[in-house]
Amino acid sequence: MAEPEPTLVPVQVGEKRGCPEDQEDDPLSKRPRVDNDHKNVGQSNQNVEGEPECEGSEEEEAGETFADMMKHGLTESDVGILKFVSNHEGFSGILKARYSDFVVHEINKQGRTLHLDDLSIPAESEDVTEAQEKPNESDVLSEDQKQQLSELQLFENKEGSVSIEVIDDSKEKRTQVHKAIKMQFPGLETKTEEKEGRKFIVAYHVAGKKALAEVKTAAAPRKHFWPQNRGSFCHFVLYKENKDTMDAINVLSKFLRLKPNMFSYMGTKDKRAITVQEIAVHKITAERLAHLNKCLMNLKVGNFCYKNHPLKLGELQGNHFTVVLRNISGTDEQVQQAMTSLKTTGFINYYGMQRFGTTAVPTYHVGRAILKNNWSEVVDLILKPRPGAEKEYLVRCRETWAKTQDPEAALKKLPNKRCVEGQLLRGLSMHGKKNIITAFGLIPRNNRLMYIHSYQSMVWNTMVSQRIRAFGLKAVEGDLVLRGTTAHVLTAEEADIHSIHDIVMPLPGFDVIYPSHPVGEGYRKMLSADGLDIDNMRHKVKDYSLAGAYRRILLRPSDVSWEVIQYDDPRISLIHTDTEKLESKPAPVFNKEGKYRALRMEFSLPPSSYATMAIREVLKMDTSIKKQTQLNTVWLN
Repeated sequence: MAEPEPTLVPVQVGEKRGCPEDQEDDPLSKRPRVDNDHKNVGQSNQNVEGEPECEGSEEEEAGETFADMMKHGLTESDVGILKFVSNHEGFSGILKARYSDFVVHEINKQGRTLHLDDLSIPAESEDVTEAQEKPNESDVLSEDQKQQLSELQLFENKEGSVSIEVIDDSKEKRTQVHKAIKMQFPGLETKTEEKEGRKFIVAYHVAGKKALAEVKTAAAPRKHFWPQNRGSFCHFVLYKENKDTMDAINVLSKFLRLKPNMFSYMGTKDKRAITVQEIAVHKITAERLAHLNKCLMNLKVGNFCYKNHPLKLGELQGNHFTVVLRNISGTDEQVQQAMTSLKTTGFINYYGMQRFGTTAVPTYHVGRAILKNNWSEVVDLILKPRPGAEKEYLVRCRETWAKTQDPEAALKKLPNKRCVEGQLLRGLSMHGKKNIITAFGLIPRNNRLMYIHSYQSMVWNTMVSQRIRAFGLKAVEGDLVLRGTTAHVLTAEEADIHSIHDIVMPLPGFDVIYPSHPVGEGYRKMLSADGLDIDNMRHKVKDYSLAGAYRRILLRPSDVSWEVIQYDDPRISLIHTDTEKLESKPAPVFNKEGKYRALRMEFSLPPSSYATMAIREVLKMDTSIKKQTQLNTVWLN
């Protein structure tokens, strides 16, 4: 797929609309556990603050530079990201100068790295018509009845139902007819009726009359026609460029005339990247999906197969990253030291900057207000005017709210009401400011929980920095290790036989224990300073009660490799993508005496870990968008 010419805009590190590009889950468990097992949060399209984005014209932002927007944003020190574990000298490099410099391949639960390498339609064991109409031992339907039922299934029966009289009025016979209809004609339901002393089995379409009217105008009603010997879910590999997962699914659902919830996946993926992941959709054929390749932009689907189950969030083993850092300043020796350290020691497993938003109102501020049960502050933080550039309609919305405190008036300023601001205002309009908890509940649960998880993550980052500052990279008495899903406090003797890679730290909650050394007391002091009681993390609203979780302090990537490459044209792609391979396009050729130097690295990470934090350890640079924007603006000038 052709990539547009690069534009001279500030380069952004780890740009992600609310969810990290390499994070598949979040600490939402009601029981403490290893963080790699959490469920996913925040599937919806989100803006840089982690809030669902209102739709509007991008031209509204044209007058503002990204540097203007980011000058009020966060830096790493604001969210507790302070320490490094390696001794090498840091160097500069540009991450995501082009979105094709950041490529992510999902690793499924069997440990296989997914690639888009096959666009063919899978062969089936039997012809569709034969498979659908093949009789079996329990087939009790006549050919005429089958014809009527088939027409009903395809919405061609104007009566809206088919009645089959049961002459042999035994329960066994009626059961056979019920089963035969449901097995051979998916989408039909049955009931038994008695008319004038005669028993009938009545078949009707489960979608009802409303769906009947809608489908009559649809181009492809045969989506309800599904053979028995085929799995109910078509699994496929989705390749996407510069588009987040939910945006891509919304595009697919629009073309297929489906609701987005018909699709399932194992994790969300970054927008500013090229990503490859598995998707499943209910009862849509590979043929229909493959046809979309003719009209999709920056998306491609393939590697089709049919299975009997959908996908679940968090089922994956992780993600494999191929990353290019352009214009590096480090010598070959510095690069060697940095990458060797990453491979052998790893990096601090911080929650990355994507977790916290980028403007003057961080997501963890909202989370803290929720935990304190300060609902007026929650509303104020989400709706009040804020410094820094925003889309014009959001500015108008916030200003109207500040002047009038009228939710309906502020809501009228939004072109689309599905963003957090719109949902909250709609809730306030319906329930009033005296019932903010209920009003806030109109925001989707995942987005509400995102705020308190952001607060947990900020506390974890801060405490881990304290732990490393106090005790360095060795296990000490009072540290925590996991035994199964239970945390255990190390004795001095046990600490001698453990390494720093065994040590976990808790996210605050009501069902975790804390280190018995002074860092454990640090948790208590930090929460107390924020007006929270560490011994009472249960909330009167059950959703906001934090059980807590455990997360490893250090993480070592697997499958680490790297090379320093040189090139002359800054516009060319430096990674051979799946679609380029499918189209037999040649791999990039590098010039040993090229004008520019870049570091091309590969590594794999488990879910709930951040590639940007691994890259931070290599470069020893602040990865916040605010800081990178400042550095890159200077470089571009």
